[in-house]
Amino acid sequence: MTDLARQELVKALPYARRFARALVGDQKTGDQLVAAALKTLMETHRNSNLSARQALYGLLVSKFTEQHAGDAAVGMPLRQRALLLLTSLEEQSLASSAQALGLTEEEAAAELNKARAGLQGIAQTSVLIIEDEPIIAMDIQDLVERCGHKIAGVAHTEADAVELAAKTKPGLILADINLGGGGDGMQAVGRILRTHEAPVIFVTAYPERLLTGETQEPSFVITKPFEPMTLAVATYQAVTGGVTLV
Repeated sequence: MTDLARQELVKALPYARRFARALVGDQKTGDQLVAAALKTLMETHRNSNLSARQALYGLLVSKFTEQHAGDAAVGMPLRQRALLLLTSLEEQSLASSAQALGLTEEEAAAELNKARAGLQGIAQTSVLIIEDEPIIAMDIQDLVERCGHKIAGVAHTEADAVELAAKTKPGLILADINLGGGGDGMQAVGRILRTHEAPVIFVTAYPERLLTGETQEPSFVITKPFEPMTLAVATYQAVTGGVTLV
């Protein structure tokens, strides 16, 4: 493998980690999947028509399928979840996503339409929003409600977040990393999770900082600013626990 190809792979790894973690709903399992896909990619001759990111995305889905051969996904099928994540969370075009998964664009479009329709049946939950900017918090609240969820509360500081979580026991936490002078979003979540278990989606303008694979990192990370569909998909994956198998 050339130095240029290696550099391309290094740049693709954070995105592969984000995709894998969101797909399976867990950092450890997702990162293990990335390691297996990366090993395969480095040992084989990559299809020259695919970018490093595309190749890794496709291998991640293939590896997961191989590891769970014979198991049936509960709820939305794996391929549909993958397409939702690729086109929203990873901001890939339909054509690029189809190519990564070995589908025609027509096949991918049909599966994606089914997946988006399936989002309407998402299990509703209560969401605690942790965001220091009031206007942004209001926009997020509107998006969350449009996804069919209830608002457990909106916290603008770390202290408020911990207090609100103790009172409301939210089913999901949506937290900004940087709370300005109000503390730290990750620390707030860490304090909350000591006494209350709930899935967490982190929102940040710098997602690569949380996708190194070197420390304990979030399972769900979305880039700020984000589209309504991105939030809907991330919320669906977080609430359902990623790909759930029988």
